[in-house]
Amino acid sequence: MSKYEVVEKFVSINGEGTKAGQLAVFIRFKGCNLKCKYCDTKWANEQDTLYQPMTEEEILDYVLSTGVKNVTLTGGEPLLRDDIEKVITALAENNLNVEIETNGSIFLDKIRKLHKENVTFTMDYKLSCSGMEQSMNLGNFDILNSNDTVKFVVGSREDLIKTKQIMEKYNLYGKCNLYISPVFGMIEPEEIVDFMKENVMNDVNMQIQLHKIIWSPDKKGV
Repeated sequence: MSKYEVVEKFVSINGEGTKAGQLAVFIRFKGCNLKCKYCDTKWANEQDTLYQPMTEEEILDYVLSTGVKNVTLTGGEPLLRDDIEKVITALAENNLNVEIETNGSIFLDKIRKLHKENVTFTMDYKLSCSGMEQSMNLGNFDILNSNDTVKFVVGSREDLIKTKQIMEKYNLYGKCNLYISPVFGMIEPEEIVDFMKENVMNDVNMQIQLHKIIWSPDKKGV
């Protein structure tokens, strides 16, 4: 049975996405293949970060013990983990809503082929402010459906312009849920709203990370 490097597990509210404000169990895995300039979980990606080795059964038992039906797999990048589909399958087959927070660089086809309707992706598109835009796997836009989400984390007007271009080029309007979030401390939310108004961006959600408003932006386990 596989062991997974879990650096955090906790219950909180979902800070963003379609289930924002709802209770969720978070399972944070160690490690990431990207180094975004604004990353707020760099500590989880360090080589010497402590972790708890857990099997898929142990992860499932923990999640079930909370009584919370929403589960968020995050990181780092959870899809880097060998055999992660075993964790996803175990959770999904126990009638849990499984959200996979993924950084946009990993091809999602293997997970979609599990054919689990209660498994959804919240996928980032990394813009120029991240320094990682060249790592995006654009083939993922063909895999996403109406239950999935693409999140654009913007730090400038240039990022907003690129966001609009990507949405239009890949026909994302109506295909999946679309969110724009500000890089904390880099751009004012008002500027995002003004841009959305100027460009009549229907069916797009501007969202601020709730957990950074409720708690300190640097607080772990929330």
